[in-house]
Amino acid sequence: MSDEEYVDRVENLNARVAEVDGHGFFETPLVVPDRLAAALHRDPGSIWVKNETVNVSGSHKARHLFQVAIWLETIEALGWTGERDSAPLAIASCGNAALAAAVVARALERRLLVFVPVDADAAVLRRIRELGAEVQVCPREGRRAGDPCLHAFHEGLRQGALPFGCQGPENGVTIEGGLSLGYEIVGQGFLRVPAPREVVVQVGGGALATGVFQALLEAEDLGLLPEPLPRLHTVQTTGASPLERAHRLVEDRLSRGGGSASSLDEVLSHAATHRDQFMWPWESPPQSCATGILDDETYDWLGLLRGMLRSRGRSVVASEDCLQRAHALARSETGIDVSVTGAAGLAGWMTLVESGGADASAPALVIFSGIER
Repeated sequence: MSDEEYVDRVENLNARVAEVDGHGFFETPLVVPDRLAAALHRDPGSIWVKNETVNVSGSHKARHLFQVAIWLETIEALGWTGERDSAPLAIASCGNAALAAAVVARALERRLLVFVPVDADAAVLRRIRELGAEVQVCPREGRRAGDPCLHAFHEGLRQGALPFGCQGPENGVTIEGGLSLGYEIVGQGFLRVPAPREVVVQVGGGALATGVFQALLEAEDLGLLPEPLPRLHTVQTTGASPLERAHRLVEDRLSRGGGSASSLDEVLSHAATHRDQFMWPWESPPQSCATGILDDETYDWLGLLRGMLRSRGRSVVASEDCLQRAHALARSETGIDVSVTGAAGLAGWMTLVESGGADASAPALVIFSGIER
């Protein structure tokens, strides 16, 4: 397939997404809201916000699914599937990802199975059904560990469905879609001086932060950054923080090995091949006002550990009070209609500053993703 034909196909698919959702994909804005900085008693220019609430379906999630859609369209055009594959697509999600999947699947004209928890937002479910997706609500079953939506999703895959979700281990192509967000952030904010010195990204399953961290690490490896790599941080909630636990365990092992670059590679290689020693389902049912980052496990955890350790970043756990304060400030001081989950990166930065874990005078970048519904 020529580059011209490939680009035409991508643009055509984007136009079909626009027919479903009102607009297609575009480079979302990176803003510097000084009113927010002032409300937090920080200097002008100290907080940068990448606004993904204006993206397709109201969050970054559709980026991940659009890349999978491009892959499906491309292999079909190349004749690698013979007749059109009639297998349904499937996703496990608590809301925004499912809505994004429903939009993109509608543009593809493909059947979609959506596995959601019992507390999924009613307005989101209504819109998902309007788009023609088939919703299955998945309650927790006794003492069975892990996300019941993911268990049902795996059963759907065993019955022939194709993984159309936002967990990299289920379909690595979804991470490639997230890189588009990371590349935009690099181009908008890190090819000039001064650039943000702290990057704080909310983490549920981990695909969002993986795309951002990987893009920044690639930019550094390519020699594109005029300043040193910023510190890369993640934030989860007190209701579920499996990444913070894994980060602590890896740091403990690394400290015993001397902390060198070679020992970092060795420790991460060991973690990758001994996953159950570092990453396992949260023992109690996750609960938080930031419902979109309540994954029982951080599925894309390994790349996040590499990014944090290489940049000397931290895994932050934000309190419910801080999440709610960050949400209120985000909405009142920026005018962005962001959800609690979408403002969790700001809560992570506030937690870092309040604990002395970040330089309050250095510019920090957060991502607002997930419109208030």
